[in-house]
Amino acid sequence: MKREIKSYVLRQGRTTPSQKLSLETLLPIFGIPYSLEPLDPHAVFGRVAPLIVEIGSGMGETTAEIARANPQADFIAIEVHGPGVGSLLKKIVGFELANLRVIRHDAVEVLGRMIADGSLAGIHLFFPDPWPKKRHHKRRLVQASFATLAARKLAPGGYIHAATDWSEYATQIDEVFCASPLFEKELRERKNRPVTKFERRGLGLGHPVRDLLFLRR
Repeated sequence: MKREIKSYVLRQGRTTPSQKLSLETLLPIFGIPYSLEPLDPHAVFGRVAPLIVEIGSGMGETTAEIARANPQADFIAIEVHGPGVGSLLKKIVGFELANLRVIRHDAVEVLGRMIADGSLAGIHLFFPDPWPKKRHHKRRLVQASFATLAARKLAPGGYIHAATDWSEYATQIDEVFCASPLFEKELRERKNRPVTKFERRGLGLGHPVRDLLFLRR
């Protein structure tokens, strides 16, 4: 499942020695290799539990806190950037999180190939790259095709929780999911998550943060 346009750019950020060590030693333990075959969550986590995917886990602070606060659910974080993956791996060990694993790969390809249809209880999309320049809007993850893919992977009653500090992107997210007959909007745009690094930065710049929830019909 190859795409011409990606919703991210692999930036050459600095990987600290400790992140590099985590990638070398912990990714083989807590990482899930990308595969063209559907994932068996029971084989990964050793139990049957609600499965939630986070797209773009960044440095992992929020991801780890959510997983620690919700031990009854299992979480798969999808992130492409090495420093973020390394940081999250350290948190998995530090918090002794048996319910969190990481896939270092393109999220759309992971959803399309590795996640069985109707298997997800939720999808988290916190502060995706807003691609603010109009000519780059085609790179934004949330398009009609993504809503269709998300609907296919979510079980009935499952949710997608998106958050952004770019008001124009929030409007686009709202319009995309409201236009899909497969979703209904949860009118209580509640924030039931820890504050992220990107959120703090946005708030510092005076950007209003919006949380949007949509339920799979």
